[in-house]
Amino acid sequence: MTLAHQFAAYTEWRSRLSANIGEFQGWLSNNELSDAQTDLRLTQLLERLREDRLNVAFVAEFSRGKSELINAIFFADYGSRILPSSAGRTTMCPTELLYDADKTPRIELLAIQTRAANGSVSEYKRYPEEWFMVPLDVESADVMQEALRHVSETIRVMPEEAGRLGFEVGADDLYRVGDDGLVEIPRWRHALINFPHPLLKQGLVILDTPGLNAIGTEPELTLSLLPNAHAILFILAADTGVTQSDLTIWKEHIGDGGSAKRGRVVVLNKIDGQWDELKSSAEIDAEIGRQVTSCASILGLPDRQIFPVSAQKGLVAKINGDPALLAKSRLPILEAALSEELIPAKQDIVRDNTDSEFGEVSLRVRGLLESRLAGLREQLTELTELRGKNKGVVEYMMGKVRADKAEFESGLQRYYAVRSVFSTLTNKLFGHLGLDALRHLTRETREAMLEASFSSTLSDAMGTFFSRSRYALAKSAGEIGEIRNMMEAVYKKFSVEHGLKLGTPAAFSLLRYEKELDRLEGWCDTHLNTMRSLLTTDKKNLTQKFFEEVAVQVRRAFERANKDAETWLRAIMAPMETQVREHQIQLKRRLESIKRIHQATDTLEDRIAELESVEKDLLQQIQALENVVGRVRELLLPPAAQLQAA
Repeated sequence: MTLAHQFAAYTEWRSRLSANIGEFQGWLSNNELSDAQTDLRLTQLLERLREDRLNVAFVAEFSRGKSELINAIFFADYGSRILPSSAGRTTMCPTELLYDADKTPRIELLAIQTRAANGSVSEYKRYPEEWFMVPLDVESADVMQEALRHVSETIRVMPEEAGRLGFEVGADDLYRVGDDGLVEIPRWRHALINFPHPLLKQGLVILDTPGLNAIGTEPELTLSLLPNAHAILFILAADTGVTQSDLTIWKEHIGDGGSAKRGRVVVLNKIDGQWDELKSSAEIDAEIGRQVTSCASILGLPDRQIFPVSAQKGLVAKINGDPALLAKSRLPILEAALSEELIPAKQDIVRDNTDSEFGEVSLRVRGLLESRLAGLREQLTELTELRGKNKGVVEYMMGKVRADKAEFESGLQRYYAVRSVFSTLTNKLFGHLGLDALRHLTRETREAMLEASFSSTLSDAMGTFFSRSRYALAKSAGEIGEIRNMMEAVYKKFSVEHGLKLGTPAAFSLLRYEKELDRLEGWCDTHLNTMRSLLTTDKKNLTQKFFEEVAVQVRRAFERANKDAETWLRAIMAPMETQVREHQIQLKRRLESIKRIHQATDTLEDRIAELESVEKDLLQQIQALENVVGRVRELLLPPAAQLQAA
């Protein structure tokens, strides 16, 4: 199955999953089984599925054939090159290819001068007026090609201006001072291409990155965009092998401690340079095999993770309909590997996240229905036992229900006490995890860095920022554990004493945010908190870089942690609130039933018949719930389990 077909299948699966969850949400509403919390969780789940994206990043040094590879894999159906591809530098700034139905086909370009304004690219995305817009005529390949050349534009500026914008200027650097005393730099900082390609419409986002020096000057790439990519294609060239700059990119931005990492693919491009008419096919294959082994050894990967291809010949073959040349380019082998590796990995992530969230909601609804059924059957038993009994017995039963109600209301005092303790623990949690504490830490760190007299003091301030952030997460994790233990004890107590269907409180972990801090600190230690950087960078500039590039990412991690913690706290308390409310309603109904029987004994059979009808309806609801949940569950099964089920 090709990448396009695999992705289309994934999109169709995601659509069916969304439709079934939407049906479940509607069914809950129609049967008056929903509440604000349940409805919010399902709405958020559906939004995540609708906005789901598959991010694929292409990373390479200059002249490795990166843009040509994107053309060959994704745009060959247009019959020509869409992205500019020629010798030298064609991608001058990070470029995202995506599709937004609310926008016309266009290129949006962010001026390089925005780097001086201390705002990140993601922040600028909120302000459309800051972007230069170039319309795209998707009906004409030639017009599109011309429009896309804007991405490659450069400007010439004074060396001081280039340095201010983050480019390292020097005789041996990429950004050299020319004979006119000026330096050539990219005109644009970032490009967004809104293009109605079928795969982009389905949620694919392609990130085309410039070379190493440009990566270094736009930290958001290495701090956010690349780590969040579901797949990274690292492109080497067969005519150069693994250069020192290639190896630097691999070690600092892509490789994972020299081990293979899912979603990391290495492409050895330009193998057509080995096609020699004076050599046999076996000799050519052997030479390409030796290059693959050499690259794999240098990068610390198995040979199977290196894919030799000719993107240029693959593109030509697709456009001209030449299957022999396409096979010789080896492009189909790479595309097959991407479809087998990339899509299933992404689907596993979506499946796991959806299964967890949907499972909690469906179990809660099932518990509510079972609680109603248990309460109803208790009423039926009581009333059935009253058949043929005198008024004294009825009065006795009424007294018993009143005693049960009084006992439960007494237990409610414990419930209100739990809520009070819960509120106290929640406040303690956000005292550590909350953004106020982080803002205070950020302010203290900035002051310490600006007041530092020595490089060691600067280094210590950055280290302290991370250690205190990590301590805040550790204290928060302790509070989370305490909250869960308390709620687990309360769940058990109310289940035993009052027969509530509460199960086990949902778990929550901050491990992902701890790992994110580790990653950010590692990046900081590699790029900012180094002896070279501390000695050669102005204190004010280094401080600015730290807070614009690193501290802002830590803040985003804490923002996500806060949001997740709030969702978990609502989810852990909601089942108990629902069950307590439901139990109160059931006790009230039991008492009212017996009162009615006491007042008019001839209503007993009518009331029993009424409850039996309600029981039948509840059993039908439970069966309907099983059916609608079962359809979602079937879609969430791994592919192997789906085949077995079928």
